[in-house]
Amino acid sequence: MPTGPVPTSIRVMLVDDHPVFRQGLRRVLEDEDDLDVIVEVADGLEALRMAKQLVPHVMLLDINLPGMNGLQVARALKDSLLDINIIMLTAYHDDQQVFHAIRAGASAYFPKDVSPRRLIEAIRLVHQGSYVVEDRVLEKPQVGAWLLEQFEGLGLDSDDEMGNLLVPLSPREMEILQFIAQGKSNKEIAFDLGISRQTVKNHMTSILRKLAVNDRTQAAIYALRRGWIRLQDL
Repeated sequence: MPTGPVPTSIRVMLVDDHPVFRQGLRRVLEDEDDLDVIVEVADGLEALRMAKQLVPHVMLLDINLPGMNGLQVARALKDSLLDINIIMLTAYHDDQQVFHAIRAGASAYFPKDVSPRRLIEAIRLVHQGSYVVEDRVLEKPQVGAWLLEQFEGLGLDSDDEMGNLLVPLSPREMEILQFIAQGKSNKEIAFDLGISRQTVKNHMTSILRKLAVNDRTQAAIYALRRGWIRLQDL
């Protein structure tokens, strides 16, 4: 009797620093025959290391993590060119946060109170190469147009400002943003990182442009409100 190809399970990686949430999520996902939770991780740096080692099909990724935040993890995986589809699953939710997540490399974004059925459907969709944003399923060519459409509502004054928002913060800029939130001066940041004060100043200018804020205090508040920086790490 001829047999067809054996269905391949979707290999899922869970990244969240709350063990109760991870365990509950694992139980929900493992009720599905086609989903296989291969590893749970609580730290951003460890998530990056394990993702490169195991290469899951889909990663469910929190933003507020110790070691490295979720946006940094997503950006690093995107730069590595590994075929890992990321779903941001976080307590922080506003329109701009969705934009930051998608441009950093995520394929979908949901608040943590998303229904299990909706999340499971999203896992299957992103595994097939689709994006899920604001209840819309988009294919890759549509994502750039969607981002531009949404940015038009932010009241930007020029194409340059819009272009800046489309470029994610670099790992170095995220690092400097952490120091800014700690209240350190450019001189102190330069000393800690072993770079010149002018280089710090250049990074600071880039951060302000990308976040569309006016000063370092606003930049720190912006990052704290969105969970990019953990209060316990300050």
